[in-house]
Amino acid sequence: MRRGDSRQSWTPGWARGSRLSNLVRLLIYALLLSFLILFYFYPLTSILSLSFAPEGRISLEPLSKLFRTTRYLETLWFTIWQAALSTLLTVALALPSCYVFARYDFPGKSLVRALTTVPFVLPTMVVSLAFTALLGPRGWFNLVLMRVLRLDQPPLDLQHTLVIIILAHVFYNYTLVLRIVGGYWSNLSPQVEEAARMLGSSRWRALWEVTLPLLAPAIAAAAILVFVFDFTSFGVVLVLGGPRFATLEVAIYRQTIYYLNLPLAAALSMIQILFTFALMAVYTRLQGSMGLPVELRSRRATQRSPRGWREVLLVGGNVALMLALLVTPLVALVERSLTLGGGLSLAFYRELFRNPRGSAFYVPPVAAVRNSVSFALAAMGLSVTLGLMAASLLDGAAARGSREARSAAGRAADRSRPRPGDRQTVWRGLNRLLDPILMLPLGTSAVTLGLGYIVALDEPPLNLRTSPILVVLAHTLVALPFVVRSVLPALRSIQPQLRETAAVMGAAPWRVWREVDLPIVMRAVLVGAVFAFTVSMGEFGATSLIARPERPTMPVAIFRFLGRPGMVNYGQALAMSTLLMLVCTVGFLVIERFRVGGKGAF
Repeated sequence: MRRGDSRQSWTPGWARGSRLSNLVRLLIYALLLSFLILFYFYPLTSILSLSFAPEGRISLEPLSKLFRTTRYLETLWFTIWQAALSTLLTVALALPSCYVFARYDFPGKSLVRALTTVPFVLPTMVVSLAFTALLGPRGWFNLVLMRVLRLDQPPLDLQHTLVIIILAHVFYNYTLVLRIVGGYWSNLSPQVEEAARMLGSSRWRALWEVTLPLLAPAIAAAAILVFVFDFTSFGVVLVLGGPRFATLEVAIYRQTIYYLNLPLAAALSMIQILFTFALMAVYTRLQGSMGLPVELRSRRATQRSPRGWREVLLVGGNVALMLALLVTPLVALVERSLTLGGGLSLAFYRELFRNPRGSAFYVPPVAAVRNSVSFALAAMGLSVTLGLMAASLLDGAAARGSREARSAAGRAADRSRPRPGDRQTVWRGLNRLLDPILMLPLGTSAVTLGLGYIVALDEPPLNLRTSPILVVLAHTLVALPFVVRSVLPALRSIQPQLRETAAVMGAAPWRVWREVDLPIVMRAVLVGAVFAFTVSMGEFGATSLIARPERPTMPVAIFRFLGRPGMVNYGQALAMSTLLMLVCTVGFLVIERFRVGGKGAF
């Protein structure tokens, strides 16, 4: 057997070139694309149809109404400028911390990084309640000021103001900048900046003229992603903004739930879809530019311990600021849930297990916990199954391309060996198409997706409007990109020699995948599973539209509590938010514990 023959005789998993394996691959492609067509593209197409043909014939009336009425133009303008302001403030506050995490190593750094990332995985209802507990009329901040200044009334009323919305957005998206820019900066060679210093540049000039231009693609990519999340903000604006403020997402929800004006809601959704897809296209290009050749170094070579009191003060000050900004609201939420009404008590947690007569809930509040867990487990199982298949297909294309490149010399020496035919080109083309399609739900509004389900899946043969499966499908679409991006890097890190050795020893492709690939990527699969579970537990946008009244999830139940007067209802909202926060926090700490070498696209 010539050198290179074993490489050529094996292809990973079901990717072997036989008719049977090609058929299996084709069936998996068909399964994935059918799922996306039925439960993603079809609902969005139905929104398009409802926008332009609300009565079965083409009409631009819903869209023209948006431009005739200043109210909706003002909503669009508010959505844009509040997102821009939130993005600028988030980037400005996070960049100093990016420098600290990129250039310094200090005790507890991993724990601090994990804690700063927890807010991003928290449900919007939890974030809203946390900021109300911190900055509301009876929140920590006002109570301290009243005690210090000896006042009878709260001196600051930030409830239903733009200030509290912006602060919540910074809280939510701070870690995106820290992860994207800080991660890129940590691998950027400090010798480039040192060379500029040796040529006479000051520290600030070297930072401005050398380092920042190199970081520009990462900063721009992080800013675009933050802008997308702020642009599609729903729960934060709905709760903290009150009736005074509304983003496009909130306007879609109100037109659907309160006014039953589906054509207008669909028209608003179309505007939002165009904006988010355009922004995600820009983000993809910027992310690609981050892969241009730049001198990168290991983090061990770019990071060091702080030296001198100035560097210690710089590191300590940034860590203190991060913890104050990102941890204080969560601590305030827990404290408020235990002390509301005076004294330390678990009374509101016990209330979650009661269903007093006359309650607006069809089931006891604790049933919302069971519903959320059930939906999350089902969505986790479905998204992990689909994500593992998708990641294996995408990895198969990369493995084949790498193997062909490595064995080019062997093929040149043995002209009798069959060359890759048109089928391989077709498979690579399908993978290039599948990869970005799987990421589309990440840039799609959850409220828009929920509206699409209402419009499209309410008649045979897909009459799922009253089925709990609809919630599972929506949660699966939201979680699927996270699963794929968690598993794919681990699959691509597997040494091809391991698979080739197993194949040479006679193992069938399926056995190679089961006994070589799967044990290696199991930790990454666990990360994706926990990601899917956590995302499903906190999903509110789509669920608020499609969940049945008798089957509320925890975020929906929290919103219902907030809509009813009385301290007991508010206390139960705080208690349920605290439980949901703990579940999401533990889930993310598990993700950080089992992430393979820090690898993953998120």
